[in-house]
Amino acid sequence: MTDSQNKTRERVRVVKEELLSDNWAILKKTTLDYQRADGSWQTLTRETYNRGNGAAILLYNREKHTVVLTRQFRYPAFVNGHSGILVEACAGLLDDRDPAEAIRRETEEETGYQIAEPQKIMEIFMSPGSVTEKLFFFIAEYHVDLRVNEGGGLAEDGEDITVMEVDLDEALRMIERGEIMDGKTIILLQYAKLHHLMD
Repeated sequence: MTDSQNKTRERVRVVKEELLSDNWAILKKTTLDYQRADGSWQTLTRETYNRGNGAAILLYNREKHTVVLTRQFRYPAFVNGHSGILVEACAGLLDDRDPAEAIRRETEEETGYQIAEPQKIMEIFMSPGSVTEKLFFFIAEYHVDLRVNEGGGLAEDGEDITVMEVDLDEALRMIERGEIMDGKTIILLQYAKLHHLMD
């Protein structure tokens, strides 16, 4: 544990934890005392949703100037007024695996591409106000000879994934047009542009 973590722990006292759900993931309600910057203590109540950590990857091809994305139905987006059909970078939960190992398996299941050495570029908390998940971001080059199956995900997990090959500049325009609204995907596409992955 780092010094900054230890210092923060001195300012947090958990008073009570209630388990609200442990179905697909763990939802807890926690009452805690938090020491503010001025030294005073404040009692807070927070709900945290723990579904484990995850990994996401952007597959890119320099010669074709393309990236591989997926399209699938997301119920939480649907209930928030969206069609629910989101264009995303390949991603999945770690399930207690090493992040690189997990993203290699997810890549093959979702896109059909078998990659050997994904390059980790960052770790991000995507929604730290309520979700504990930390996402590990990767990139990897792909070529047609790395495709070992059609992808599409696992039907037994409820996945019905369409694999897309999109020009990077067109993918960036899709963000502007509101056709890509997934946060992890936007981050990876902007990373690709900013770091000149296609050069």
